[in-house]
Amino acid sequence: MKKEELATILNGREYIEEVTSEESRKAKDSGLVVVFGASDDLCEFRGAIDDEIGAWNGTIVKITKDGILANRCDDEDCTYFRKIESLTTKFDSGPIVQVNAIWDRDGYSWVIESNIPYATFDIMENGEKFCRGIVFDMADVT
Repeated sequence: MKKEELATILNGREYIEEVTSEESRKAKDSGLVVVFGASDDLCEFRGAIDDEIGAWNGTIVKITKDGILANRCDDEDCTYFRKIESLTTKFDSGPIVQVNAIWDRDGYSWVIESNIPYATFDIMENGEKFCRGIVFDMADVT
């Protein structure tokens, strides 16, 4: 499955019914990642990455070929993590991809963007635009 094909399938879905478990499995098998906003404070990842990140008022998520760049220290002010979090192009494991979850833009509650190629889809809530999500291919991360 290609990112454009999956984005077309997801386009127009209702909030809370964004991605089925079967679609998540197919996305994972194809190396695809689906990213969308949920509630007023979450950035959701399905497929080759299955996770959620707190995103109150928006957030930037950094991804390497190994997945989401996360703080592995016990201390949230970890100097090592702050150093790698500030990187924008390359980490020990390869390139860094940036996914931006933007709150309240262009008539959407959430707009998701990235610095690598992606396909977009819209999630609706009661017939109104809720989220412009993305699908990207992990092959573009490496």
